[in-house]
Amino acid sequence: MTKPFEVSRRDFSLLAGSGLLLGSQIAASQTKQITAQQVVERIQKNVGVPWKTPTRDVFKAGDPNTPVRGIATSVMCTFDVLERAVKAGRNLIVTHEPTFWNDQDLTGELTGDAVYLAKTEFIRKHNAVIWRFHDHWHARKPDAMLVGLGESFGWKGHQADETYRTYNIPPTTLGALAKDLKRRLKDRAIRVIGNPETKISKAAINPGSTSLQVVLKFLPQVDVFVAGEPREWEGPEYAQDAITAGQQKAMIMIGHEPSEDPGMRLCAEWLKTFISEVPVEWIPAADPFWTPA
Repeated sequence: MTKPFEVSRRDFSLLAGSGLLLGSQIAASQTKQITAQQVVERIQKNVGVPWKTPTRDVFKAGDPNTPVRGIATSVMCTFDVLERAVKAGRNLIVTHEPTFWNDQDLTGELTGDAVYLAKTEFIRKHNAVIWRFHDHWHARKPDAMLVGLGESFGWKGHQADETYRTYNIPPTTLGALAKDLKRRLKDRAIRVIGNPETKISKAAINPGSTSLQVVLKFLPQVDVFVAGEPREWEGPEYAQDAITAGQQKAMIMIGHEPSEDPGMRLCAEWLKTFISEVPVEWIPAADPFWTPA
């Protein structure tokens, strides 16, 4: 009979075994822990293109040594995306575009701004880390931003070249195509240049910022150019003048975030192939624009 507070050999063995099990579980959890810096190092190892500096692809906020609980990818780390990521337990946000409203995320003029202060305080309070992934993600071949946008249009398998820039699509009209893209992207403010009855069977795309040079190169080859965010006095004016000159051309502008978020969906899928310690998910940025009914 065991005396009070005396442990039998059997109980001692069970307790010892439990201790070993608990110790192994703690060790395993510690082994699985990964920091934001380690995630970035793994990205650099797997991206498949030489890592160049200087680059936009650097930490924008938070401590790189922060343990990562989960990863969110998005085209832009808006305050809304940041809140949704934190709520989902994703404290590392991999963003394609700036966090603080300018290309280099310069904050010298923002130190007294109420929005900047609210956003940075939220990041600090929730121990979030933001890292930008722009230059080297675009540098991969083919560019996942082009692939993702084409797939979001339902054009997978219709690409006309290896860059995924041009597509031979089922014949349609400009009006029908614009409605279909608006539906697929849940885009509230799509804009169109051209006659709705223009026949469309070949398209070119350019997600994100769209220069005049890209429009000049590809619009003559296709019926419609689908752009993310062109300067209105450049590519769109060229498209309008081409139509006035008698060419059967068209242009559809879908906005920056809607055009590049599909590529960041592919980024999340890619990250999952070599990061298994924590969950990874795509959190799309909402289209900020709307038009009255």
